[in-house]
Amino acid sequence: MIVRKLTVGAERFPLLVVDDFVANADELVDYAVTQTFTVQGRYYPGIRCVAPPRYQQFLLATLGSAMLECLGVARGSLRLSMCHFSIVTTPADRLELPQRIPHVDSLAKHGLASIHYLFRKDLGGTAFYRHRSTGFESIDESRNERYLRTLEAECAGALAPGPGYINGDTPLFEQIGRQDGIFNRLLLYPRNVLHSGCIAHDFVPDPDPRTGRLSINSFIDVLPG
Repeated sequence: MIVRKLTVGAERFPLLVVDDFVANADELVDYAVTQTFTVQGRYYPGIRCVAPPRYQQFLLATLGSAMLECLGVARGSLRLSMCHFSIVTTPADRLELPQRIPHVDSLAKHGLASIHYLFRKDLGGTAFYRHRSTGFESIDESRNERYLRTLEAECAGALAPGPGYINGDTPLFEQIGRQDGIFNRLLLYPRNVLHSGCIAHDFVPDPDPRTGRLSINSFIDVLPG
């Protein structure tokens, strides 16, 4: 396991990049093949199923101290509010507006997200963004109303994003960081930073865990203690 601790953007939010995260990542792919994936929620552009409990325990046990350090918390308890296998399956021309722009997973300042890439093809990684007109790189409760009001006005005008996944700079958003999707690489970052998958315009959806854009996505809550 190789761990790099980075900071991103003017807000210098933490990003943990972990290569070779598990000893045998192919076993996770084999497990995913045996599971039933379904659509869960309207915003993730694909299908999901729950990751095995042993993986969830390993994630917290292995990176627990690094998670607390990312948030500048001296101590606390950690819990997973989500840990799912995920496969992107929505064609670019069928995306709804929220799926065509960067998003945050939560407005909470003390929450983390991770993505663990489990594909070997060049299917794109994850990028982080700054909203140009507000300068925001993260969204919390104090920023949310202004951000949504500004974004709604922009998307109603000439700057509205066209069809397709965002994958680089646009009139509304500037890409401020990017990590490639490498097999068995895990990223860990605050849940309230603007981010999106890097999915090319010619991406072909594939629901097969062995050949599609398979990852494990997790939300981690840090409880003071």
